[in-house]
Amino acid sequence: MNQLTEKSIECPYCGETIDVLIDSTDFEQEYIEDCQVCCRPINVLVSESIDGEVTVTVHNEDDTF
Repeated sequence: MNQLTEKSIECPYCGETIDVLIDSTDFEQEYIEDCQVCCRPINVLVSESIDGEVTVTVHNEDDTF
């Protein structure tokens, strides 16, 4: 069973805060999700911090991780 965690992120294009669902059982995910406001593709990287927390990093399509 997947454990979904809701995280708030800021769109790197329009700056709006949006909520995304993250599968917290699968760290080191990398995927693309469209912004719910401006519809631009956001590169999303999910990882685990040193203290065990789920961290989410976002970039626009021209940036690299």
